[in-house]
Amino acid sequence: MEQINQKSQCQQLWARKKYLVLSHSSNIYNEIRQYLKNEVVEISHVQNLIDRACQIPEHRGQVCNAFQHIWGYFKKKATDAERKDYMLLLDRYRFGQASKEDLIAKTRDLLDRYPNTYLQHSTLLKGDSHETLA
Repeated sequence: MEQINQKSQCQQLWARKKYLVLSHSSNIYNEIRQYLKNEVVEISHVQNLIDRACQIPEHRGQVCNAFQHIWGYFKKKATDAERKDYMLLLDRYRFGQASKEDLIAKTRDLLDRYPNTYLQHSTLLKGDSHETLA
């Protein structure tokens, strides 16, 4: 029973932190994804990997990658104008002409229009003690 609880806790932690991790390190993101496929997992190990990822300074390319993943939740619901607007903002961010806060605000606007419980719990969008600005 304890192992099932650990697996469930790891999955819940990962659901909240995955895009934050991706905004720092795609390698650690993939490492955690692979680790969670194991039968037995420990929440302390997942938390250590998350902490390690968050020690790595965010890179604009990694942040864009995370927000492109997030966009996937909206792509079938959003209008063509919303898609163009979001992609333009991503490009502006990539080239230093927009801030991460701009991306978060735009994504939160989309969440207001197209609610998604999974994304609403994402620490990348809500803020977190690990948050840094790229």
